[in-house]
Amino acid sequence: MTSPGSSRRDALIRVIESLHAEIAALKTNDVLALEAATQEKLGAIEAIAAFGTGPASPELRALADEAHRLNETCRIYVNLMAANVRRRLQTLTGSAGVAVGSAPGTVYRPGMGIAAYA
Repeated sequence: MTSPGSSRRDALIRVIESLHAEIAALKTNDVLALEAATQEKLGAIEAIAAFGTGPASPELRALADEAHRLNETCRIYVNLMAANVRRRLQTLTGSAGVAVGSAPGTVYRPGMGIAAYA
């Protein structure tokens, strides 16, 4: 929802600030702060969408590029955290180095071992 006097620029700045907050929350494993930052980011993205499409000034393009870079940083953090959890679980279950579903006694389940990375 857009507020009076807000602009696409203001909403992009909110996205950028939210992404910085998400990165900080990911670094400290602060789930509540991550949830709050994500909700703020989603609200700012909705505000941008409410303005519709139109030509972007060089300043808006630069802000959008910065938001994209920060979002990629968040994605990398999440993927690294997921890889660490997977590695820990494999170590704890004694299946480190064994393909998912190929250890003796495992049952095949469609889709097992297929991971999507966003």
